[in-house]
Order: sequence, then C-alpha cells, then structure tokens
Amino acid sequence: MASIQRLTTKLISQLNSKPTASLIFLHGSGDTGDGIKQWITFTMGEFSFPHIRVIFPTAPSRPYTPNGGYPSTVWFDRQDISPSVAEHRDTLDPMCDLLGDIVQSEVQSGIPRERIVIGGFSMGAAMALHLAYRHFREVAGVIALSGFLNDNSAVYEVLKERGGRVPPLLQCHGQMDPLVKYSWGKETFRQLQSYGVRGEFESFPNLYHDLNEKELNIMKKTILTWLPES
Repeated sequence: MASIQRLTTKLISQLNSKPTASLIFLHGSGDTGDGIKQWITFTMGEFSFPHIRVIFPTAPSRPYTPNGGYPSTVWFDRQDISPSVAEHRDTLDPMCDLLGDIVQSEVQSGIPRERIVIGGFSMGAAMALHLAYRHFREVAGVIALSGFLNDNSAVYEVLKERGGRVPPLLQCHGQMDPLVKYSWGKETFRQLQSYGVRGEFESFPNLYHDLNEKELNIMKKTILTWLPES
C-alpha cells in the first residue's frame, strides 16, 4: 500500500500505553483530525477509552470541485453533493490505500483487525464505509454519522459480488440535515442491508448536519460493545 505521508496529521487520543483495540475516526469535508476531535469533545465531554487508541487522521488538501476547484482537506473529490453523480474513483481508491496503511500500522503494533473500528462523520463516514466494506471486512464494526454512499457505489458492487462476513454498522442521521439529506442516509442504510450488512439506524428529529450528545453517547456505547476490555 502507499505511504501515509500525504495524511498531514494523525492525532492519537490514548489513555493506556498498551491499548488492546483501536478506533480510526475520519472528519468531514474541509475539517481536520484536530477539528473533529475538538468538536466531539465540546459536544459530549471527554472522548477516550482506557483500552482503545483513538486515531483522528487529517485528509490531504486537494482541489475540490464543490468548492469551486479550490483546495480543501477532503478524502476524495466529487462532481456534486448528490447521490446521483458517479463516485470519483481516481481519488477514492488511492485514499483507501493511504488509510489502509493506518489500519496495517495498527495491526503491526499488535492490534488484531477484529479489534479495530472504523468510523467517520459525513464525507468521513462515506470514506469509512469504503475502507471497511471494500478492503477490511474483518474489522469489529463501522460507524457512519450523517453518512452516505452514492447510487451505484463501489461499496455496493463489492458487497454484491463477495460473500462472507461483513462488519456490523451503526449509522446515525439527523432528520433536518440540509446537506446530506435524511432520505439519502436512510437509502444508503437500506441498500447496505440488502447486501447483507446488519446494524442499527438511529434517527434524530431535530438534528441538522451536526453532532449531538445523545448520538455520540450511542456511538460510544456501541464501540464499547464491539471492543470490550480484554
């Protein structure tokens, strides 16, 4: 796999010098690893675990079409923020390789793949779905907050073609989301279910494209269910 040098920051939140599990959490478009870490902490308080290393990478800065072509810290490019456009595989696939190096690094440090959770917010959630369901299906679970997949996603293609185990999914979405419409998130979950993904879809009636404490507490509880102390 490719070098992770283009991932400009990798913040690690860790209480124990010898963790037994890892969470890799990916920020949304235009944000940073530090930004999503601070946002989560501001919303729910301390977000750490005695036995889990929490990793917050930062996406490389690249020209981003919805931003008028100006650079932004995004995991991949896209022609529009819409489920109907084709995925930009020229940026998606190399990013799977780059993030895959982080997964492999955790494995090399002694964390089994089945003790790793991959998650994210918005574009980071979409990236997490690609990374887990296309490349690392042994992981303990996937978290998608305000997430999405485009119609005819490569994720659906892989799930349709391959049998075997797929990791469980926790997907959360605000019903008032003006950017990634609730119907888009719900359809993503329905499609994933149709290809064998099992999990939970949590709806939040008054939530926009945002995080809230209830959602993050559900996420934390789910992570501890998937990654108990050992």
